[in-house]
Amino acid sequence: MSIYQLKPRFQALLRPLVQRLARAGVTANQVTMAACIVSVTLGLWLFWAAPSHAAFALVPLWMLVRMAFNAVDGMLAREHGQQSALGAFLNDLTDVVSDAALYLPFAMVAPFSGFWVGVVIVLAGLSEFAGALGPTVGASRRYDGPMGKSDRAFVFGAVGLYVALGWPLPAAAAWLMPLLALAVGWTVVRRVRAALAERTAG
Repeated sequence: MSIYQLKPRFQALLRPLVQRLARAGVTANQVTMAACIVSVTLGLWLFWAAPSHAAFALVPLWMLVRMAFNAVDGMLAREHGQQSALGAFLNDLTDVVSDAALYLPFAMVAPFSGFWVGVVIVLAGLSEFAGALGPTVGASRRYDGPMGKSDRAFVFGAVGLYVALGWPLPAAAAWLMPLLALAVGWTVVRRVRAALAERTAG
């Protein structure tokens, strides 16, 4: 089970907005790049400027808005004839860059380890590549969980909200990042195995 499975309902809510954007001449690639620029700007600002913990409230807020951006660009591409080779590259590459930027500030939050946050960032990128490589072996694009992009957004958004409220994280929270890394690693394995199984069955 993954939060990604709720995507069709989310898309249905956004469809009227997508139709208005298409009529206004907004393109899928523009939405994709805008989401990446905001994500990188927010992540690097939180990391380098080291603002008060209250600023981490922007993480869950933006994670929610970014999910809408990701749904909108896909719907513009599929439902309004905007699919392109460039868009296919941008869709996956900007997601990996955005995730890395948004996870990075948590390396500065005690008791998280910068090393383990880095491991999560690397594995998150690998999980997206593992999913995107499905078509190269004759399978579909894989979105298997348990810790796909939407699930990771929920976890980091929840932690960001907790930090923003000024509540101290207990020492035991240091295990969150290793556990998250384990879940993302398992996601990579599941996506590879599912793609191979689908290819064999096909």
